[in-house]
Amino acid sequence: MESEPKDVIVLGSIRRGKKKFSDIQNETKISPEEINLILEELENRKFIKVEESKGWFGKKIELKITDEGSDELDKKITQIQSRWEEMLSLYESGDKQKLQQKMEENKSFLPSMMFFGLMDMMMFSMMFSMMGIGMSDYVSQENMPNDGGMDDGGMDDGGMDDGGFDFDIGF
Repeated sequence: MESEPKDVIVLGSIRRGKKKFSDIQNETKISPEEINLILEELENRKFIKVEESKGWFGKKIELKITDEGSDELDKKITQIQSRWEEMLSLYESGDKQKLQQKMEENKSFLPSMMFFGLMDMMMFSMMFSMMGIGMSDYVSQENMPNDGGMDDGGMDDGGMDDGGFDFDIGF
């Protein structure tokens, strides 16, 4: 699967249990047109299968990952993990120039690293700090986790944009 990392993200979403087009689109934040093309390619490569059944409201279509697709996804995740470990090693060595070069080489894989939780967001931000550049130069805002990589137990409200506090005291 010599592909765009978005293919890997869509395949990962399906393996996580997203069976409907809309669920995959909501989780991945990829445009519907692009997801459609990716799904066609994944089906052509026999990484997913489309299952149709009858439901209460007509035809029901579900997407499922095949064994071949799951094996390919495991390989890709291992490769992406290896890329993260290389960047981490360069950060720990203090070689800013090589780190920046490696991050540039892996720019397209950063969203995949985030999607699969392979990178430590705190460490990632420290890498940018060490190089004196902003994360937005490498990762688009739509791919940035709202919570800085921290699990907020599903309470993602986008933060306190007004800089104040919001207390509900029950009145």
